[in-house]
Amino acid sequence: MSQTQSRGALWLEKLVPGAQRMSGLCPSVQVADGDIAGESARFIAVVPDAHNHYPRAAQGEVGLLEGWTLAKVVSETIAEDKDNVHKRAIIAVIDVPSQAYGRREEAFGIHQALAGAAAAYANARLAGHPVIGLIVGKAMSGAFLAHGYQANQLIAFNDSGVQIHAMGKESAARITLRSVEELEKLASTIPPMAYDIENYKTLGLLSSLLDITNPDAPSSDDLALVNRTLQQAIGEARQDKMLKNRLGADNRRSSALVRERMRASW
Repeated sequence: MSQTQSRGALWLEKLVPGAQRMSGLCPSVQVADGDIAGESARFIAVVPDAHNHYPRAAQGEVGLLEGWTLAKVVSETIAEDKDNVHKRAIIAVIDVPSQAYGRREEAFGIHQALAGAAAAYANARLAGHPVIGLIVGKAMSGAFLAHGYQANQLIAFNDSGVQIHAMGKESAARITLRSVEELEKLASTIPPMAYDIENYKTLGLLSSLLDITNPDAPSSDDLALVNRTLQQAIGEARQDKMLKNRLGADNRRSSALVRERMRASW
């Protein structure tokens, strides 16, 4: 798939066909306003930019420009809807291979840029905006934390091209002193270490896992399914600002127990 047709870019266009992109932003962050079942929504995607000022962010990574731009867009959305009883939905279209790794990124504070983006999404959720993360491709490392992980509801495609993890396989293999093959074997027995979406589902973080016939060339039925699921997720998000829906799975029993004991202690 070409740079200009990443899954993030493709699905942004499919969800808001022909919509004008917000001006004044870095080219790698695309924002368009549309609707879901007649309800206003703002769609945000991070996409590749071959001419990115920071080469480490040229392939769709979330770097300095992307982090601060996401924070700006989401924060401005909150401010614009401050006096509205009915807050707009914010749809994060997610296909991000990694945060941007580089000396300049570290020197100029990528940790602050990504934290700013994550905080803005969390603030939007707590302010009453239904924040929905639609995972159409990769959702890796700090990029996912900055763009989408703070959503009320996470929806993913049931597809081999969808991967979620704290770091890439090669990096995880190095840090654990294993080969990639050894890492994959270990991941098959420990769900949090796995990369595939089926294992991620067992952690209870997904509200929906969708079977799409071809994520790179979706049919009208695929688009209808995604839009129906987004509509449902928006309705459910208006009922839960605190992410209580993430604690119900078997592989989150320890997390639920820790929270229960902390509440008892306090």
